[in-house]
Amino acid sequence: MVQGTCAARLERFLDSRDFLENHRHSLAATLRTLLRSEYCYEVKFARSSGILLHLTSLPSRFGIGDLGPAAYEFADFLADGGQKIWQVLPLNPTGYGDSPYQCFSAFAGNPLLLSLELLKDQGVLEDLDLASVPKFPDNFVDYGPVIAYKMAMLRRAAEAFFASGSATDRVAFDQFSESSAAWLDDYALFMAVKDAHGGVIFTSWEAAIRRRDPQAIREWSEKLAVEIRAFKYWQFEFSRQWKRLKSYCHGRGIRFMGDIPIYVAHDSADVWARPELFYLDENGSPTVVSGVPPDYFSATGQLWGNPIYRWDVLAADGYKWWIERFRASLAQFDMARLDHFRGFESYWEVPGGETTAINGRWTKGPGESVFLALQREFGELPIVAENLGVITPPVEKLRQQFGLPGMSLLQFAFGTDPQGPSFRPHNYSRDLVAYTGGHDNDTTVGWWNSSVGADSTRTLEDVRKEHDFARSYLNFSDDSQVHWVMIRAVMASVADTAIVPLQDVLGLGTEARMNLPGRVSGNWKWRYRPGALTKDLSSRLRELATLYER
Repeated sequence: MVQGTCAARLERFLDSRDFLENHRHSLAATLRTLLRSEYCYEVKFARSSGILLHLTSLPSRFGIGDLGPAAYEFADFLADGGQKIWQVLPLNPTGYGDSPYQCFSAFAGNPLLLSLELLKDQGVLEDLDLASVPKFPDNFVDYGPVIAYKMAMLRRAAEAFFASGSATDRVAFDQFSESSAAWLDDYALFMAVKDAHGGVIFTSWEAAIRRRDPQAIREWSEKLAVEIRAFKYWQFEFSRQWKRLKSYCHGRGIRFMGDIPIYVAHDSADVWARPELFYLDENGSPTVVSGVPPDYFSATGQLWGNPIYRWDVLAADGYKWWIERFRASLAQFDMARLDHFRGFESYWEVPGGETTAINGRWTKGPGESVFLALQREFGELPIVAENLGVITPPVEKLRQQFGLPGMSLLQFAFGTDPQGPSFRPHNYSRDLVAYTGGHDNDTTVGWWNSSVGADSTRTLEDVRKEHDFARSYLNFSDDSQVHWVMIRAVMASVADTAIVPLQDVLGLGTEARMNLPGRVSGNWKWRYRPGALTKDLSSRLRELATLYER
């Protein structure tokens, strides 16, 4: 609400119609400045609950979860269970290590998530194409064979589309390509050139195309025109399949929570196309990289390896790159988790070439300026600030300044984490997203049964004390039900939003863990088996959602 002298100033300003016509942009900035001066900014989520499940974890006979039938079945399970949020990890095309946090583009969708069955329904694949599917595991993604098989099918679909696609679809493709050109052209060329170089990192390409010399861009664009067109087609189909699923979920009262990683991968179209935005040497290699210092997960810290932004350069043009990144994410999702929020206040910077994150340092981030720019562009930001890890008062001040809900993980409530008290439900605030655990944690059952040193720096005595405290605090004695005790605790809390990984609903152990920070391989593979989503589970979830008014 705008009151008093502020309202009078606004009315006089709005009456100046000639001025409005000539100064629309300055008007928008002025209005928002006035509003911020007398308005308490706060992002408010309705009380609700949901499930964390990445799309790759869905069942499918093609070796990896996708946007096909199983996604709709999961949406039905959510609706039957009274759940209103489906949280996913980043949906971008994965690179090294198959991590959704190390992607070839911050704007593109992952072609591996395309449903071959939906492509068959559209007529670009035939029954015969899908008649001989390799025997893939049904409980994890075996990425090598899956990529080989699925990309071959997607190339076949692209050939069919451009050879015999309907005129309507071809027009829609052209419109998509034109409207997405700002990121799509660079992405498609990057991927086509990368494939032509056997998949090596772009810093190993010939100097001319690595540097994006105009003549080299023209020559490679002509040479790889067919391949470039295929990459654009897969993005077109990803957009169509995603919008269809999102519309279905909305019809069932389900919203999508996405994920915006703070960093982009070094070997990405983003870095190759805009090298001036990152700290790189003359060959395009990072001079400093991202990570976090030693913590609960690792005594040597976590060395992520992403290039660090040149925040001064980004600020100089009003953070346009970040604005476009948010525009894409907010168009794709109903809300989003902003990964590593603390990095916007200050971040752990490690010299390039280090093998651990120990020899890093804290460096000041852009602070409020980037969020003011985003707020001017979008108004209320439907984002959740991932404020886990080494969180300082300035980080929390920044989060609270923009009214962004934070996160709490119940698994961290009972151990030696310095933030432990804030993770206990009696200390929750309403503007919070409460989790039993997250994608970087073990499952609740796995955490409860884990051995010393398996996933953290805990000692045997730490584990004993943690268990004793949890049993006393949560008032339970049957260890076999620890996952449902934890689910009930976050559902019953005052936190406006409660999210539970599907692994916890299913009561699975460490074998179902999605990611172990610091492990270079073996992550992001888990899938649930067909038939796992029973009526009993949905009924139990609905009972809790109803009981606690979610």
